[in-house]
Amino acid sequence: MKYDSGSIYLAVDFFEMMNFKHKTKFVSKQDAEKARKHFLVDASGKTLGRLASEIANILRGKHKTDFTPNIDTGDGVVVINVEKLVVTGNKEAQKSYFRYTGYIGGLRETPYRVMKDKNPEYILTHAVKGMLPKTKLGRAQFKKLHLFRGENHNMKAQKPIAVNT
Repeated sequence: MKYDSGSIYLAVDFFEMMNFKHKTKFVSKQDAEKARKHFLVDASGKTLGRLASEIANILRGKHKTDFTPNIDTGDGVVVINVEKLVVTGNKEAQKSYFRYTGYIGGLRETPYRVMKDKNPEYILTHAVKGMLPKTKLGRAQFKKLHLFRGENHNMKAQKPIAVNT
């Protein structure tokens, strides 16, 4: 392309510009495992769904620039104070968890309040698992989630980075 001498445009070689291509970076499984970190999330006072979606993004690796959908590029997540999660609206009274015993008429219902007293880890586990892919990759990503009641956890060797969500 030719520009007159009085033009304010930058002279760029048109063919050079057309041949410029953005190269997509593909991450190998080994590179992803080397770059894996762990994050520490405090769940006290956090809303269930909002926290679960943030955790699911970290487990999948969507917070990274080199996210690859078919490779486990995600990081590990350590969640403490799981029993202090909150839900909004009327969900505390209305939300229920269902399981099936395998027998005829064996559908069992557990209200949210009972589940929070009995097994608060299941509440967050159930929410995060529903936000991950239902494949082998999703199951592998889910294994990097570690939930603990209270402040203490046994993941100190992984040196988790505290996250403010």
